[in-house]
Amino acid sequence: MRRIRLRRAAVRAIWPLLACFVGVFATISPAAADPAKVGYPNSMASTGDSITRAFGTFPCAVFADCPVNAWSTGTTAAVNSHYSRILATNSLISGSNFNDAVSGARMTHLNGQVLSVNTRNVDYVTILMGANDVCTSSEAAMTSVSDFQSQFQAAMSTLSAGSPDARIYVSSIPDLYQLWSILHTDAGALLAWPTFGICQSMLANATSMAQADIDRRGRVRQRNIDFNTQLQQVCAQYIHCRFDNNTAFNWAFTPADVSTFDYFHPSLTGQTLAAAVSYGATFAFTDNAAPVSNATALPATGGMNVSLTATDAVGVSGIEYKLGSGGWVRYTAPVFVAGETTITWRAVDVNGNIEATSAYTAPVSVGGIAVAPDISELPRPARGDGGRPGYPIAIGVLAAVTLSVFGARFALGRRR
Repeated sequence: MRRIRLRRAAVRAIWPLLACFVGVFATISPAAADPAKVGYPNSMASTGDSITRAFGTFPCAVFADCPVNAWSTGTTAAVNSHYSRILATNSLISGSNFNDAVSGARMTHLNGQVLSVNTRNVDYVTILMGANDVCTSSEAAMTSVSDFQSQFQAAMSTLSAGSPDARIYVSSIPDLYQLWSILHTDAGALLAWPTFGICQSMLANATSMAQADIDRRGRVRQRNIDFNTQLQQVCAQYIHCRFDNNTAFNWAFTPADVSTFDYFHPSLTGQTLAAAVSYGATFAFTDNAAPVSNATALPATGGMNVSLTATDAVGVSGIEYKLGSGGWVRYTAPVFVAGETTITWRAVDVNGNIEATSAYTAPVSVGGIAVAPDISELPRPARGDGGRPGYPIAIGVLAAVTLSVFGARFALGRRR
């Protein structure tokens, strides 16, 4: 009878503590902080080179920028840019279209452009950069793949840190071999290309079918492809970024889409088609439903291990979190959160919709007991009569913590 009373007393005493720990293992019900960001953007900025500056398009001066005609942020009705298409549905974007592209820019200049973007606090950013890294004075002058990758990586890091809520659309570099293919017999192109030194890495000796020139064009085209691969791979590291899946590269533009001033840049018609083609590859702004995340926590020495998951009707791009006042980090595995530290997180779907942030502060203790002490230093439960395990009040960490509370060892069938 004495054994039974002891068992029952132990269970009654330990049950409240066990209930506390069960609560720790349950799904977190965090408080929401920043609101969700969904649907059409209210502001945007474009980055890139002369293509995004609509260089040489009518009615602007020959060999001059004409940003009103730009495929991304332009305002010319005929072009029907990304900005114009968004404005047609969301009037809040009116006047908030910024063109930070610079004619002649190469990938090394993108970091400077996104620093400018970061001062604007925009919701949507387009990037079309790299044509000038392929189109150089000679094949040898092309940017190396490794330099291109590191320069783009640096710019994406800067942009993501400075504009953490912005959707980022990355366009592939158009196929410059296509330009040679459709115009290498055109008299105007054959005059303009060498006269102005345009894209000589690809377009030098344009009519030559010598094997050396054929091979050179092939190598330059491969560099074009390699750059696009780097754009795709780096973009995939960021949950707010969407690569166009080589939509621009695969665009079979025609001579009518190319300027007859330099036979290189898009004409007004080309800008119009570039806008249409690329808009079909960017985020679906009609999707205005945010993803939904869930969090669970398990005790760990000195804090909690927090696990995050998310769902979305279209697809989840990823989850990001930050500890305290730190910056956003992409979630890849359970995160240790020290006691009294707050973790904030949010999910992002494939269309760039951002869930309202949630926050959770890890406890220092549960029920007055330090969260998950080192169980190697705690007494182990003794074995019961006949060598059988004792009464299973709790297991693992719970058993160790529970037994340490009472400051004594139980045979759980008899008292020692």
